[in-house]
Amino acid sequence: MPYYSREIIDKIRDIDLLTYLENYEPDELVKLNERMYSTREHDSLKISNGMWCWWSRRIGGKSALDFLIKVRGMKFVDAVSLLLNKTAIQPPIYSKPLAVPKAKKLILPEKATDNSRLALYLQKDRGIDEEIVEYCIKNNLIYEGLYKSEKTDKVFQNAIFVGYDSSGQAKYAVYRSLNKSRYMGDCSGSTKEYSFRLGANKDSNELHLFECAIDALSFATLLKMKGHNWQEYNLISLSGVYQPKEQIEESTVPIALANFFKENPNINTLKLHLDNDYTGRMATKALQVILPKNIKVIDKPVKYGKDVNDFLLIKKGILMPFKYDWRNDKNVKKKVYALLVEPNNKPKITKVKEDDKVIKEIAITNENRKPKDDMER
Repeated sequence: MPYYSREIIDKIRDIDLLTYLENYEPDELVKLNERMYSTREHDSLKISNGMWCWWSRRIGGKSALDFLIKVRGMKFVDAVSLLLNKTAIQPPIYSKPLAVPKAKKLILPEKATDNSRLALYLQKDRGIDEEIVEYCIKNNLIYEGLYKSEKTDKVFQNAIFVGYDSSGQAKYAVYRSLNKSRYMGDCSGSTKEYSFRLGANKDSNELHLFECAIDALSFATLLKMKGHNWQEYNLISLSGVYQPKEQIEESTVPIALANFFKENPNINTLKLHLDNDYTGRMATKALQVILPKNIKVIDKPVKYGKDVNDFLLIKKGILMPFKYDWRNDKNVKKKVYALLVEPNNKPKITKVKEDDKVIKEIAITNENRKPKDDMER
């Protein structure tokens, strides 16, 4: 058996997989986009930012040596010997790596003197359970932040949702207004790998995915309403709307989700609670296609309403029950709401003109009618 010094082995380990394939197996390399490649032999094996990950097997690494051992099944000595022979005949030409932006420091908005407006907004307008709101405030998952307009010097209150890394450091934050406006976005310096999460059950092999933090809070409330302990579940929100590629197979896993899988390799079931609009349905389809086969992906859209918060408000009788027809919402402003009606109730049809698009709403006559008890997700 040949002996290789530590110096030789370290030199061999410096050869990353992309460099190896570009120099010695170029026909095996498939370019997906500017930053990502896969292999012809294993299309679920992705290469990006100097790393490689074989999603279907949940294994990965950086070097070509790791690839030859873990994927090709070669013995360590044989893999080192192969790389030495190839580099001796033809020294590798390294591609110039794409510049990776330096990590920015997360800048959290200033805190308000109290969280009264935030609590009122989440409990009254969004239907979130009071105990869950208090827990999140106490554990610094949410707080009421202040924003001062540079133009008017006016101070606005926002809801701030914070995500943490495994060491407990705040790495991500998203803000949204405490009224009906659509003012929202990521705080400066946010690291999208660590989006807003609820629960931390390391023993559970299930993960529930939501489009936003309020949907995750809504689901926790629904769990509590059913008598479940919401803290025993793993709930994670996406750090922004996930939009797959036109060719779904070329889509990448959302970075927040990929990072959670990396930190929790025991997860084998993913339940999707994405919106009922066109974007949410396409994101669901993409994840069902691109995630590895050893992860069971279950689509769990709400039966009524556009999203999980709508469904919670319907369950509480705050919002009239309606079905959202995503098939008529292909990224245009035409939406069709078909509200549930009793067989003997004659619906009132109203047409509203907005941006030259006609929005049809079918409203039930009894505005205070609560949904049936048998409404299930």
